[in-house]
Amino acid sequence: MNIILLGPPGAGKGTQAKRLEASRGMKQISTGDMLRAEVKAQSPIGLQVKELMEKGHFVPDPIIVQMIENRIAQPDCAGGVILDGFPRTESQAEILDSMLKEQNLKIDAVILLEVEEEALVKRLSERQHEDGSRRADDQPDVVRSRLDVYRKQTAPILPYYEQHGRLKRVDGMQDVELVGKAIDAILDQAAS
Repeated sequence: MNIILLGPPGAGKGTQAKRLEASRGMKQISTGDMLRAEVKAQSPIGLQVKELMEKGHFVPDPIIVQMIENRIAQPDCAGGVILDGFPRTESQAEILDSMLKEQNLKIDAVILLEVEEEALVKRLSERQHEDGSRRADDQPDVVRSRLDVYRKQTAPILPYYEQHGRLKRVDGMQDVELVGKAIDAILDQAAS
């Protein structure tokens, strides 16, 4: 089972991904983490990526897709993957689908954790006060800015997955356990 987990910062994607890793043996794949790991390892892709990033260029889609292809071939991904941070455009989604098809794989579900933005801003500011942390990215103005970036990056791929019947929406404002049950129901339905 391979899925894409979408949702704005603070919607609970990380919490749900960890739960799915523990309960279903899936592996979360973050393209940002993969890029940093390749650069650190000084792999051929990492050296290419480092040069591009140092020049301020975006990493081309074929390189990202090659990294994902290499990653999903690893034994710890045999139980399926949870993609995080990719794809962000329709062309990336098409390239990803094409690569997966060559591997006899597919994206089984695209799960969008929907949240009310102002409630999310409030939730993140309260989190900052409750646990005593002073995370700069939990400040209300920073949260709103991150939400704006998320909307611009994610909105383009929603119609692509919706027209292919793979986009599933979950109320991310529910209790963590209820969100988890809703995701499990989607995955159980996709598996049958």
